[in-house]
Amino acid sequence: MEKMLIELMILTVVIHIVDTLAYSVRLNSVKSGQVALSFSLFNMFVLVSRTANMFQGPLIASIVGLSIAQGLNPISDLRSVIFAATAGTLFGILLIPTFLKIFEVAVKRLELAGSVPSLVVEALQANNIKRIVKSAVRPSKTMLERLRYREIPKRLLVINVLVTGIYTIGVLAANYSALLVPEQAALAAAASSGIINGMASILLTFFIDPKSAIITDQALKGIRPYADVKALVIMLIATKLIGTLLGQVLFLPAAQIIASFYM
Repeated sequence: MEKMLIELMILTVVIHIVDTLAYSVRLNSVKSGQVALSFSLFNMFVLVSRTANMFQGPLIASIVGLSIAQGLNPISDLRSVIFAATAGTLFGILLIPTFLKIFEVAVKRLELAGSVPSLVVEALQANNIKRIVKSAVRPSKTMLERLRYREIPKRLLVINVLVTGIYTIGVLAANYSALLVPEQAALAAAASSGIINGMASILLTFFIDPKSAIITDQALKGIRPYADVKALVIMLIATKLIGTLLGQVLFLPAAQIIASFYM
């Protein structure tokens, strides 16, 4: 079970690194003006995250199932997975300057290469791998200076904290709730993760994505300064980090609420 937990934590770190880097794509699209190319290339990174997500659910279910069979309480293991989400977000934040530098070059190369597979083959060449490693950039305080944080809607940030918290613990809480219900209801409780993540998706679709898109589009049209998009991205990433920490608080109450529907 320990091996599965380690695999699950690594997958969770990868998922949250990619999710964190996703926010920074807005910066490149506004700065370069190549919105379609930027998001086309980033779909490749999203594919990595979604593939990792496919394996995450079964691993969580296996850990909970083995714990039930052995009469153990897996709450500490599941909290470790939530911690991995926080760690992945932190790693993602540290990687953003390097990612943006590489991503900017990759978008330009994509325009010449004509396809993502060709770009991947080119990137995997030994010389290019060395260049990518050498292009690492440290985060600096100047990135956070003179930004118009007051222009970013506070409600947007609060909702992002909540949505991230729900996404972080949705599958974990649903699977843990299987321990809190009668045996015949365990599978139904574990399957409730789709409902929880669906609620988070609704909040994301109605409140976060539209407002973020408006700010980005206004910057592309010159109505807003680039600094507003930079402030938006930094605040969304910061609230995502807070959201993963909130997941530790929400985890057990969420599991108990799910279990209450099947008692």
